[in-house]
Amino acid sequence: MEKNSFHIKGMCCGEEIELLRSEVEPLVGDVGDLSFDLLEGKMTVGSRLDSEGIERVIAAVARTGMKAVPLNGECPTGVCAVSGGMFERHGMLLSFAASGLLMIAAFAVEALGRGSLWETLAESRASGAPIAAIALYVAAILAGGWFIFPKAIYAAKRFRPDMNLLMTLAVVGATGLGQWLEAASVSFLFALALLLESWSIRRARKEIGALLDISPPMARYLSSEHFDIIEAPVESIDVGSTVIVRPGERIPLDGVVTRGMTSVDQAPITGESVPVPKGPGSEVFAGTINNEGAIEFRSTKSASDTTVSRIIRMVEEGRVRRAPAEQWVEKFARVYTPAMILIALAIAVIPPLVFSGGWAGWFYEGLVVLVIACPCALVISTPVTIVAGLSSAARNGVLIKGGAYLEAPAHIKAVAFDKTGTLTFGQPSVKKVMPVDNHDEDELLANAAGLESHSTHPLARAIIKHVESKGISPSPAEEFTILPGEGAQGSINGKTFWIGSHRMLEKWRPESPRLHDELSIIEEAGHSLVVMWCDDHVCGLVSVADEVRPEAREAIACLKRLGVEKVIMITGDNRKTAELIARAAGIDDFRPELLPADKVRFVSELKENFGPIAMVGDGINDAPAMTAATVGIAMGAMGSDAAIETADIALMSDDLSKLPWLIRHSRRTLGIIRQNVIFSLVIKAAFITLAAAGIATLWGAIAADMGASLLVIFNGLRMLRLNGRTGGDTRYPALCKSDSACCSTPRL
Repeated sequence: MEKNSFHIKGMCCGEEIELLRSEVEPLVGDVGDLSFDLLEGKMTVGSRLDSEGIERVIAAVARTGMKAVPLNGECPTGVCAVSGGMFERHGMLLSFAASGLLMIAAFAVEALGRGSLWETLAESRASGAPIAAIALYVAAILAGGWFIFPKAIYAAKRFRPDMNLLMTLAVVGATGLGQWLEAASVSFLFALALLLESWSIRRARKEIGALLDISPPMARYLSSEHFDIIEAPVESIDVGSTVIVRPGERIPLDGVVTRGMTSVDQAPITGESVPVPKGPGSEVFAGTINNEGAIEFRSTKSASDTTVSRIIRMVEEGRVRRAPAEQWVEKFARVYTPAMILIALAIAVIPPLVFSGGWAGWFYEGLVVLVIACPCALVISTPVTIVAGLSSAARNGVLIKGGAYLEAPAHIKAVAFDKTGTLTFGQPSVKKVMPVDNHDEDELLANAAGLESHSTHPLARAIIKHVESKGISPSPAEEFTILPGEGAQGSINGKTFWIGSHRMLEKWRPESPRLHDELSIIEEAGHSLVVMWCDDHVCGLVSVADEVRPEAREAIACLKRLGVEKVIMITGDNRKTAELIARAAGIDDFRPELLPADKVRFVSELKENFGPIAMVGDGINDAPAMTAATVGIAMGAMGSDAAIETADIALMSDDLSKLPWLIRHSRRTLGIIRQNVIFSLVIKAAFITLAAAGIATLWGAIAADMGASLLVIFNGLRMLRLNGRTGGDTRYPALCKSDSACCSTPRL
């Protein structure tokens, strides 16, 4: 579905998002939802607008004191022409500079009028100041508040108090007391705060963009017409082209190697530090780094559809899916701002009425409360932290599809693992072939391969691989039907055959005691059985075994030390195989012989009993169970479009150690958000206490508020570095060797 996106000039705080939402939502509610990206300064309308609709949106944004510029190039003539002038590009800097220069000039004129610099600084009121000085102070106030006052007027009209209204009331109150220098100082310092905030957001945007901008813009490919090597933008290279990559270069597109041998650093996508060998037939991915050998590969995807492009796109989309902490902060700010206005009013009025205090002095302290009450530090720190966390996770090979899913792992109480392809490699091999009833091995394998060639199950792939290695041609199968969770059936040479698990055989036809005993012995050895039969007899069986991932036991032990109460394996395999795999992986509980519907039901029960849970599987086959869990996590999603689309979180590599890393990363994110909220509230509480004691100043309040905003933003940006790849082995067991507390609750 096509969308309209607008760059919003002047949107630098979460409160302004609420202003925009209240003004624009009534205009677009019938065609789509609104979403906002604070870091990018972008507003997106869910459905396509016509020219008249764009004009209405631009006019609505203008009423809030901000400006909307369409990003899709369709801009009504004369409505939103973008000026390239100095003020358009550097308005906040010019506002701040003009306010500062005018204030210095006003102070100099006042000092000359009074005849003493110290007398001017010591004098609390400017009643004796020359008219010229007052005029310059007023100009300084207007310059500093150029981007503030229009928004304050809008907030006052709508009875929606925000930071702009708080600052405006503080400035107006100071001028009412005749404190022109202090009023100009508040306006100047708030203009500085806006400038620094804008700068810090641009820096955050730049750092996050650089973190994900890993694909080269140009590529060399072999011309099919003249067989020349041509360098061109990656967007212009067709699927199927032969692309050439030299040693040390980034691979520009997804593809399959056709010539050359090398190793590739896939850490930019998977977070793995060990290079992966590549040769003819190997898949390569855009954004990864070719090491020592020159290679040629055939591109399989366009530049806009590569794995890394999809990751970047999903991280960008994830920015607008607000996390619960983000939503809580915004709701809190809506209550907090009016409450602070009431507290300021109480400080200004109660002491003079009850304790016979001076009205002017306590009115001044009320203005201090209005300044320190600005909730911007509270509101802006959360989205900065969330986006930094999403971007850092993507760089470490963990694709998280929004703030809600970034928070969820921190609260997980139970984890359910699929077996094949998750706890095990998912690449089982045939261990034994047993034909029965006068069938020979080649015939059994040919018929089995004929049926399994229609399946993508790991056991089916193992049989196909074994048949190919022996040079046997699969028998053609017709009328093929998959029986979910059990097996399959089909017709070979006009006769119906079934292939499936031992359990499926027991369900479909009786077996002899001798055959049952033989099958049970093989299952007790930890092998998975694939049995083939027809209407009147069993044709034979194939035993297949898989291997547990070497990092599985350590990763599961780390999950338990991180406080996960229940770790359980669910599988459709037989009980004995499931028991052996669970024991090898260090899992205490398991549920074998589950159909897909049984997995969904079990995951739902687990969620009811424990609360937030995660389901970890290897992609589309486990999608129903993933959907039933609080958060679905797909293993080894690199190159698998289905896995990336299905899961809430996708681990781009086949590395179970990313699960403890994910939980710690989630807890770090929430920890930093809590730090920022507590720090902001403590600063504000301290100044409210000072104001109640009658000793706070406007200068101190604005400086503290500005400092708090910058500190929480940069604290949030720590998420880009706390989990960044610093070289060496990034697998979790290696991290445990260098950090004795790697599996405990993280220290912040």
